[in-house]
Amino acid sequence: MLIDLSNVLSEPHRSVDETVPCELKIFRNGLGEYPVTESSNVHVKINYMENGKLQIEGTCKLTVEIPCDRCLEPVATVFELNISRITKGSVTDESEVESEDLDEANYIDGYTLDVDQLISSEILIGWPTKILCSEDCKGICNVCGQNLNQGTCNCEDTSLDPRMSVIRDVFKNFKEV
Repeated sequence: MLIDLSNVLSEPHRSVDETVPCELKIFRNGLGEYPVTESSNVHVKINYMENGKLQIEGTCKLTVEIPCDRCLEPVATVFELNISRITKGSVTDESEVESEDLDEANYIDGYTLDVDQLISSEILIGWPTKILCSEDCKGICNVCGQNLNQGTCNCEDTSLDPRMSVIRDVFKNFKEV
């Protein structure tokens, strides 16, 4: 969804206060693509500050399905976004605006604000480092790929310490048939 910023950047400097639908259906990052299963409307408020700066505030709630890091089952992850950004508007001369405390605005193009790109940036900032379906998730078997939460497999456990391989070979050689 695009929001026109020409009124905010014009001489009277009117503010924008809009509620727009979230059109983000798939979140993409360097790790893959993740479906957005639920999303609320995005409330965006944009105010003009001095020297071509824009203050962008907004709220949105999304649910993204992210695979569990152990068993790869989808986990519904809720993002409650409270956006608060100060960025430069459409200023042609870079020296007019001090770059300290300003965000790089990949979501502002000319006189339009891309709300979905703004939301994607906020999701990326709040992306969790580890996703688990439950704290006691057993993961998958690294030999056959069986989800160990759903049942066991008959694979040999080869995840023993490699320093103990000599002792394991001794036991294999003397195993009774």
